[in-house]
Amino acid sequence: MSKTTIRKRIAVVAVSALTAGILSVVSTPAANANIFESTNADPTASKLNVAVGTNTGAAVVTTFAAGSNSSANLRSKGLLYKDASSTTAQTATALTGGALVLYSSAAAATNIAYVASGGSFAASPTTVGGETVTSEYSADLKTLLVGSATDHAVVWNVPSTAGTYTISAYLSSDAANIAGITDITDGTLFGVITVTAVASSAGGTAVAAYGTCVTDDTSGAITSTADDTDVVTNGNPWYIKYILRDAYLAPLSSGNLVATATNGALISIGSGTQSAGTGSTVVAYGTGAAGSSYDAVRVDQPTSGAPLTTTVTITYNGATVCTKTVTIRGAADKMIIGSVGSVKIGGSTANANWLADGTNRDGHYTITLQDSAGNTVLPSSETEFSADSASLTTTVTALAVDNGDIATSTSSSTAAWNYSVGKFTCGPVAGTSKVTLKHTSASTGKIITAAFDARCAGNAYTYTASFDKASYTQGEIATLTVKFLDSKGNAANSQTALGASEMILPMMTFVSATGAASALAKADGTKAYTLTVGTTSGMTAGTYSGIIDFTGLTAVAATKQTVTYKVGTGSTDVAFTEVLKSVVALIASINKQIQALQKLILKR
Repeated sequence: MSKTTIRKRIAVVAVSALTAGILSVVSTPAANANIFESTNADPTASKLNVAVGTNTGAAVVTTFAAGSNSSANLRSKGLLYKDASSTTAQTATALTGGALVLYSSAAAATNIAYVASGGSFAASPTTVGGETVTSEYSADLKTLLVGSATDHAVVWNVPSTAGTYTISAYLSSDAANIAGITDITDGTLFGVITVTAVASSAGGTAVAAYGTCVTDDTSGAITSTADDTDVVTNGNPWYIKYILRDAYLAPLSSGNLVATATNGALISIGSGTQSAGTGSTVVAYGTGAAGSSYDAVRVDQPTSGAPLTTTVTITYNGATVCTKTVTIRGAADKMIIGSVGSVKIGGSTANANWLADGTNRDGHYTITLQDSAGNTVLPSSETEFSADSASLTTTVTALAVDNGDIATSTSSSTAAWNYSVGKFTCGPVAGTSKVTLKHTSASTGKIITAAFDARCAGNAYTYTASFDKASYTQGEIATLTVKFLDSKGNAANSQTALGASEMILPMMTFVSATGAASALAKADGTKAYTLTVGTTSGMTAGTYSGIIDFTGLTAVAATKQTVTYKVGTGSTDVAFTEVLKSVVALIASINKQIQALQKLILKR
């Protein structure tokens, strides 16, 4: 066997163990179905092993080999499946009439015994180097005692009747514990195999539930059983990697592999590094085993720059074995500007409290790039953004995106980094100007633009305050809006802190925090506060006046604002005197009706 072949076989077994946690052998309805090139484990003390090596012959092989792995030549017959365990929870599947070669190792003078619920043990256990061991069988050949056992192998014949059988193994370093065939269970149980005997193999047909199929944004071998959660950007491929197995978790023989993709996606089928495909259907002939020539499908966009969402379906001999839907994002097609603030005249100073998105970026507006399908697209650097110089005026003189302020993630768990942050520079005069930001893709050269209104104003100088209603009922929500103006009467900018405040509003309780010196106005120069009508100690209906004092402003030019409002309990209770008055009036009305009725009777 060549070194290349050995490496391939080791890779197959390694990936099988990674993805399924088992050791499997291929199954075909042959005299000996165990043709998958598995490797027998070394004999180990207190471990019960089953020979899983390839056997293309018609009989078992019980001859030990020389060298470090003396069990390398051992072969079972008709073995369809064997898990990776070698202790007391083993499972196997074999053809009826087959035979399993069991082997183990023990110190000198150790007795080992095997007990089966069915089938029979064959005569003459074999040993490494041909050492002589004693053996004793029960009359029905279901129990075998191997005395003074070292490395040895025994054969268990699978019953001719389909069903489930168990094989248990016991050992004792003290021959007195297992002195003979009748006291085997006095030893220590160290191995149990549950064997399912079947009349014919269910192998050779792909079973999707037993295979592995995952998406990955890089080529190469499968390294995880979970789909890749990364985002594939414009011009890069997806890979759909698979390992096909049958009902016994075993690899398959070569068959027809067909992959198809929707929405015109270009696909190719191969292994490792692949070239992009030329169509949406591709056909190959292979096993679909890990490390084989065809164990992955590459997916590419049919049109450069256009986003793609496609569903790829892979079949083996007509049976669907894998279906995956993947998205490749396109080039930036539109730009969305949001959270636009107003800036102090004569500069471009920003305040991180304006965006307050947890990133500590101190920009005046946000920039979100999207492809034509609405998927978020990331810029490669801040240099892709620039101002449309034709839109700049003496009011707004520049637009910029600083290094470190660009979007770096499209993950919903870090949504704040889905957008970039920009700034604009104001001239010496307050006003509003519609400006245009450009994005030029470094990879495609495509230019997209977005226009927005940028406002420049001075710092807060004076203010007014008002409630959204003139009267409230206990339990209602009230909104207090404070409008800040600069020294020229324009709405103040949103980047300069308003300073500390004191607010006294009887019979109301603040929900919004007040008094924060770092608070900012909205882009229109206003700041709103939310209150509930009523207090924890109750409420007295009436008309009240409150005081709104931004102390830093009133110390210079502003005037404390008084807001007047009415509050009520909303009670529908009627006073007792009112009820009594109504009852008296009702009685008087009834008396008048009685008198009128009496007069009518007397006339008759």
